[in-house]
Amino acid sequence: MGAADAVPGVSGGTIALVTGIYERLIVAITAVSPARIYAVLTGILPDRRADAIEALRAVDAGFLVVLGAGIATAIVTITRVVHIGIQTVPVVTFGFFFGLIAASAWVLFSEVAVDTPARVGAAIAGFVFAFVVSGRAAATLGTGLPVTVVAGAVAVSAMILPGVSGSLLLIILGQYEYMTGTLSSFVDALLALVTGGPIAPLREHGAVVVAFLLGAVVGLFTVAHAVRWALARARAATLAFLVALIVGALRAPVARTGTQLAELGRTWTPTAVAAFSAAAVVGALLVVLLDRYTGIAEIDGETRPD
Repeated sequence: MGAADAVPGVSGGTIALVTGIYERLIVAITAVSPARIYAVLTGILPDRRADAIEALRAVDAGFLVVLGAGIATAIVTITRVVHIGIQTVPVVTFGFFFGLIAASAWVLFSEVAVDTPARVGAAIAGFVFAFVVSGRAAATLGTGLPVTVVAGAVAVSAMILPGVSGSLLLIILGQYEYMTGTLSSFVDALLALVTGGPIAPLREHGAVVVAFLLGAVVGLFTVAHAVRWALARARAATLAFLVALIVGALRAPVARTGTQLAELGRTWTPTAVAAFSAAAVVGALLVVLLDRYTGIAEIDGETRPD
């Protein structure tokens, strides 16, 4: 799940569905509440230990801790590779992302019926929103801590729906490159501190990581529940909006490739276009093969959050 969450196109929720832990994950996430968190935190008091144990069992804490450790390990590893790719070979990296996103949209749209005015309207709204925001979010929102909190809250909502990637949502918000770079720098600063390095870089990058995680916690109580509420009451229209969101986000890899090339003093050339296209084909093929053998496009039915 962590490897999938680290790159746009295939979501961690998809992997959870394929491996058979999706329903357990949703139940555990939505069982987390302020009251249960309070019960766990006060469990150090002798007369509150029983309540803490009950709360931990209610949220399936052992499962979440083990799963979270695996996700975190993979994310730290994969994002470092992705960040290096963005900095050194942006055309190939963003081309690969383009293929992942495009193929994901294609296989998911095969499972979503856009055949009513409400669904058509939702699809148009999702496409327009993602297309517009993908081109302007990075410059408009910036990279302040409040923006990072919001990004964490939005990204975590992707966990409840297979097919929608948290990394894709970060790309739409213009925060993906910033967060992958910050996470890599945070890990480097942490390792340097262990070997006697300065603590200042750890504080700087750690503040961003903590803000993102804080946003993720907030998102568990707000955004994720809002999406689940929308799915329960207008599932088809909500799915149409979310899948169209993926289509609109295809602007982001192209725009970011152009920006990175400009920063490197380069421009689009026939060779760059060919490399971008070839990488996109590879990414698309991976998603198509994954869909063929796992059925990731089956977002209607078993994935119904009830």
